[in-house]
Amino acid sequence: MARNWIGEPPEQHKEVCPVTQTQEIIAGKWKIILLWHLSIETRRFNELQKLLPDISKGILTRQLRELEEDQMVHREVYKEVPPKVEYSLTPLGQSFIPILHSMGEWSKKYLKNQI
Repeated sequence: MARNWIGEPPEQHKEVCPVTQTQEIIAGKWKIILLWHLSIETRRFNELQKLLPDISKGILTRQLRELEEDQMVHREVYKEVPPKVEYSLTPLGQSFIPILHSMGEWSKKYLKNQI
């Protein structure tokens, strides 16, 4: 379930701005980038850490957990030694891919106008 932007159960507020709710789900320096990498393929934790060398292990863990809580990311734990954990997009997370593409196209136009 998506976290509530004002910290109250949904039944206690009248209306939630859909843009604010979306921002709450993807808020965080790394979430959009994580969603982008997971849109390409399923990844293990260490792979994500190598793709994002500036992120700490704790922040990566927290951002992935929040995306999992918001049902954007699926965490699969395999009973192996050593333990194997993979992250992938859920159907809800996959539905966000067109938005990621739109953001990329917008950024290209923005950067073009900045030169």
